[in-house]
Amino acid sequence: MLTLEHLARQEWPYLFVICSGLLLALYRFRPDERRNVGLTLLYLMLGAMGLWFSSGLAGMGFPQGGAVLREIFTILLGLIIIRLFGLALFRLLLRALGVEPPRILEDVLVMLGYLAWGLVRLRYAGLDLSQLVTTSAVITAVVAFAMQDTLGNILSGIALQLDDSLQLGQWVKLHDYSGKVLQVGWRSTLIETRNGETVVIPNAWLMKNSFQVIGKRFNGHGLEWRRWVWLDIAWDHPPSMVIALMQQAVQDAHIAGVSTEPPPSAVLMEARDGIARYAMRYWMTDFAQDDPTDSQVRAHLITALVRHGIPLASPSHNVLMTKDNDKTAAQRQETDISRRLRALECVSLFNDFTDEERRHLAEQLRFAPFESGDVISRQGAVAHWLYILTLGEVDVWRNYQAPGADLLGHLKAGGFFGEMGLMTGAPRTATVVAATYVECYRLDRAGFEAILTARPALADALSRILAERLAENQLHARDLATVPVVPHQAEVLDRIRRFFGL
Repeated sequence: MLTLEHLARQEWPYLFVICSGLLLALYRFRPDERRNVGLTLLYLMLGAMGLWFSSGLAGMGFPQGGAVLREIFTILLGLIIIRLFGLALFRLLLRALGVEPPRILEDVLVMLGYLAWGLVRLRYAGLDLSQLVTTSAVITAVVAFAMQDTLGNILSGIALQLDDSLQLGQWVKLHDYSGKVLQVGWRSTLIETRNGETVVIPNAWLMKNSFQVIGKRFNGHGLEWRRWVWLDIAWDHPPSMVIALMQQAVQDAHIAGVSTEPPPSAVLMEARDGIARYAMRYWMTDFAQDDPTDSQVRAHLITALVRHGIPLASPSHNVLMTKDNDKTAAQRQETDISRRLRALECVSLFNDFTDEERRHLAEQLRFAPFESGDVISRQGAVAHWLYILTLGEVDVWRNYQAPGADLLGHLKAGGFFGEMGLMTGAPRTATVVAATYVECYRLDRAGFEAILTARPALADALSRILAERLAENQLHARDLATVPVVPHQAEVLDRIRRFFGL
């Protein structure tokens, strides 16, 4: 009875009541901590039994043994209670308030509590703490020097968690591998790769080197990672056509893991050694499926290009040799001339030309491609060129890029423009801009002058056609007040003769 009364007069019963309440709250509101709750309850019960046994031992005539046991169990119970208070603070109270501190911060504060409790018990035992600090300074320095790598990893782990550089579940990319963060511990960080390998990286290495945290959020959605798929294509294919085809192929495929927002985009990254290098950039939503998703994107791109007659380029180090002779060169030239003659058939200016004259013009044509947005002909410029449009569409503007710009009309494949500059040397009356990718044939004054000089009578037919075309353009103008007066055929004929010196 004496030992029980003595025990009841101590502070331990009140601490046991508080600990029981904390254990009950943890068990009720934190189901994932029930294993820790059970172990803590078991240790508390063992500690209480140890205190009771040490008090009983002192009452049975063994005061020294009872005192030693009591001090041992007092220290152990203090450690258990400090750990329990740490669990209640970090895993119950702070989480209830919506605060998620780093796990390593909990461990640091609990260890500081252990250290403080040990110093308190030493002070109660009669040890002068100032002497302890003085005598342990050298030992501390020696231990710190011997454990500098370990201490560096520990401090780096604390810094990584306190500044929120790494979080559990994040995907990171290092020099040789990438994977998901499994754990940030005291000494090292664990990363699980896509191959099922767990990579152990010292925390000090992470603090000294750079690494990439993969993923970006768009409009509150999940993390997305931009990937690049590269393709090499011969540069004789128009870039705008290839880019549009690549983007359409990926957008229409609805590939799993490929985000629709932001949409995929293709870009021309490099052109050298006869090869144009394109990159298909898309945003991935499932980081663990990077290679399979890249494979699907690449497969859809290749099949779409092959369907449109655009094969992948041969390696740049290959030397392609073609046996050429006069016959094959003549065949190739004849095919090109036939293509140009078909383009000239669309130009009404040359209706009265003979076959020989048309062939001469065809030999003088120059191929001229333009990308969408290129200015082909600018208003007010003096350029003695006629353009024959064979592919794409162009827009005709007055006062282009000015606040009062006026869209006069569109021209499609088969149309032509610039005839007044070619025939009379007059400045351009409008600006022509490529609305899509455009292919043209261009005829300059030098290629036309020989025919007109040899047959001056053509000037009459040309002047009539030009006058009719100018009248048509005036009818299609939106603001007639700004359209200059259309010259008569005689005036146009006079301009042609003066320009060519007929």
